[in-house]
Amino acid sequence: MRDRQPLSTLLSYALVAFTIEFDNEFEHVMPHRTSQSLTAGANRDHPWLVSMAMWLNCMQFVGPNGVKVGELDRLALTKTNLNGMKRWRYVDIVQDPTDARVRRPLRDWVIVATPGGAAAQQNWRSLGREIENRWRDRFGVAKVNRLVEAAFGISSRLDPLPECIPILGYGMFCNLPTFRVAPPPMPENRSLPVVLARVLLAFALEFERHSDVSLAVCANLLRLIPDDGMPSNRVPRLAGVSKEAIAMALGFLQTRGHIVHEFSTPDISGKVIRLTESGKAAQIRYSDLIWQIEEDWRTPIGFAETADLRAALEEIVVSADTSSPLFLGLNPYADGWRAKLRSPIGLPHFPMVLHRGGFPDGA
Repeated sequence: MRDRQPLSTLLSYALVAFTIEFDNEFEHVMPHRTSQSLTAGANRDHPWLVSMAMWLNCMQFVGPNGVKVGELDRLALTKTNLNGMKRWRYVDIVQDPTDARVRRPLRDWVIVATPGGAAAQQNWRSLGREIENRWRDRFGVAKVNRLVEAAFGISSRLDPLPECIPILGYGMFCNLPTFRVAPPPMPENRSLPVVLARVLLAFALEFERHSDVSLAVCANLLRLIPDDGMPSNRVPRLAGVSKEAIAMALGFLQTRGHIVHEFSTPDISGKVIRLTESGKAAQIRYSDLIWQIEEDWRTPIGFAETADLRAALEEIVVSADTSSPLFLGLNPYADGWRAKLRSPIGLPHFPMVLHRGGFPDGA
């Protein structure tokens, strides 16, 4: 099977492509701010642009009466960037008017949507269905329905998981919070990005139980480094992720002693990344482990179910480069921030969801 893409990579391609298409449409219809729009005199009361993850790990749980700070993580099953969402003008954090205590812990304060946050919620609620319908038109109803059912069939057998890839922590690991009180049961959700994210997250958590390097770092950086090294300024474009995300990953690998990142010779512009012996071992471990997990899943989940998910993904992904039909939905609007970037040559092998706004490529 190693002449094919790993299951985790196929899941990532589909999830990242869906997210970018979703985000491009949100940017198009939602009044917002970015660093570019501020220089053009954008309304400073408009919320800062963020990605779909911030809807799934935060705003979908902020009801008309708000949600208590201490309840949000339990409902979402993951942490959000609450300080960011407040700073970006999606939410305010206010005292509970029914709580008469003089000193109230932060967990008992209430998160409420700002006017801009409420407008964003309205757009986000409809966009998931809209993008999914686009995919059915683009790929065919039968193919998308097969993918949804295959991913849902596996995700429904898993322990409760968030509806998105969590904001990655130190080392870009998929850390999830623990709760003293059990979270409420998750409602059945057959939304395409949700079922893809849950299966991919389960895969990542299994990988990270057996690896001292996260799946995000292995798949998007460690995988790319050849034996003779490579210039670090080539990595972001090859990996399909932002310079900032790669810089964080490099820092972690260097701290762990898996790479050397240094100026090589005077005739080479910029620094070069080289694997140490432990880095080579981690690279081999990644290559072995991603296939071993898929093989191991065939026992508790079932051979047919795992094979059906792979087949459904391969029908939609088709290839690993820009010839993939996934790229048909990735052209940004002319005034979108992604239109200012070079066209991607590939997609991340794992979503780099960072505190910077939750974008799947760490942007």
